[in-house]
Amino acid sequence: MFSYSSDQFRIIIDFLLAEAGRLGASDAAAEISEGHGLSVGVRKGEVETIEQSLDKHVGISIYLGQRRGNASTSDFSPESLRATAEAAFHIAQHTAEDDCAGLAESYLLEQKPKDLDLFHPWDLDSKKAIQIARKAESAAFAVDRRIQNSDGASVSAHQGHFMLGTTEGFMGGYAYSQHYIACAPIASDGKKNSSAMQRDDWYSSSRVPSQLANPSAIGRYAAQRALARLKAKSITTRRCPVIFEAPIAGGLIGALVNAVSGGVLYRRSSFLLDSLGKPVLAPHLDLFEDPHLKRLTGSAPFDDEGVKTNARSVVNKGILQGYFLSTYSARKLGMQTTGNAGGPHHLRLSSQRKLADGLPGLLREMGTGLLVTELMGQGVNYVTGDYSRGAFGYWVEGGVIQHPVEEITIAGNLKDMLQNIQAVGSDTLVRGGKETGSILIDSMMVAGK
Repeated sequence: MFSYSSDQFRIIIDFLLAEAGRLGASDAAAEISEGHGLSVGVRKGEVETIEQSLDKHVGISIYLGQRRGNASTSDFSPESLRATAEAAFHIAQHTAEDDCAGLAESYLLEQKPKDLDLFHPWDLDSKKAIQIARKAESAAFAVDRRIQNSDGASVSAHQGHFMLGTTEGFMGGYAYSQHYIACAPIASDGKKNSSAMQRDDWYSSSRVPSQLANPSAIGRYAAQRALARLKAKSITTRRCPVIFEAPIAGGLIGALVNAVSGGVLYRRSSFLLDSLGKPVLAPHLDLFEDPHLKRLTGSAPFDDEGVKTNARSVVNKGILQGYFLSTYSARKLGMQTTGNAGGPHHLRLSSQRKLADGLPGLLREMGTGLLVTELMGQGVNYVTGDYSRGAFGYWVEGGVIQHPVEEITIAGNLKDMLQNIQAVGSDTLVRGGKETGSILIDSMMVAGK
């Protein structure tokens, strides 16, 4: 499966750490990785892309007291490894001292990494991948004659492995995989206006090939979503409740995570400064981080520094229980790392107010308002919390969708939005490392015509 074994990775890391010691480093960390993948794309049945990737990388960080230098290479020969260590050493000699620089403390490191079953390679060649992509796109075209075009269907398989070692005694790594199938059909009602053609998409992603959704089901659902968008129109400017559909609701969790992460906190550039122990979500909401769920994208036995990961409550009944910290950002804040070097792990948003019947139940809970299914633009200010995004969605009255809506902007402030979440739907979806249903916010400004 790979050109290098785990044992060979260990030998290379040991060599680099020994070179760092020979040069006079006080500490060092080295990471090595290798991966390969296949990605194909078809459009209207014709093959557009076939991409095969093969990559390898090794990097070393060298510390001279509290000065740090790092260098990397894709050449694993002893001469190149030696030169890379020397380059990192020379860089460290010329950097300024930083009293927060340094490796994670040894007692925080993971000594016996859990096997989280993250490696499931896909025996996929280009011929089979093309067949899968065509199956998804063909199913989309078969739904309705108004599906006349497509942005294509794609299939991707990727697998890799890595290892991290430090002079504090950590040595660990594992193999991993990630695969997906996607389809993006275009619907048209034959008229010549801005709403006569609409595009939507759907995808399935997993570490395990057998857990990917059926390609035909992906294509059909993507087509149904595109068809539902036809005859969209704008609405007048108003303030109303807004539902973020589950596929995009994870973005709100991401905004919260960003605001309570070490980097922005020690730079004093977050709208949630000094929020530990204070309300950041509505009182009925909990946010739980669980890095140890088997097979999931957001799972990891240790973080990018070798620090042991732990399941924890991030938000309990709306109250923030902890930040997302690496060793460096924790030292900047006078705290201890939370095992989040490299970012958050699997996050699950749950509500103590349980709504049944998925998205339809949440629509009934809202009554009248806007269901948002797509966001455009980057209008988010993480310093102030000001939020303004272009959107596409559906106008809802009496809990029933009335018509699609386009050419609108939704606006608010993230601090208010997060604390004014009224309900979370039972239509739970895992996208990346975030797990949530659709989210209902009590009121936002919707700007239309």
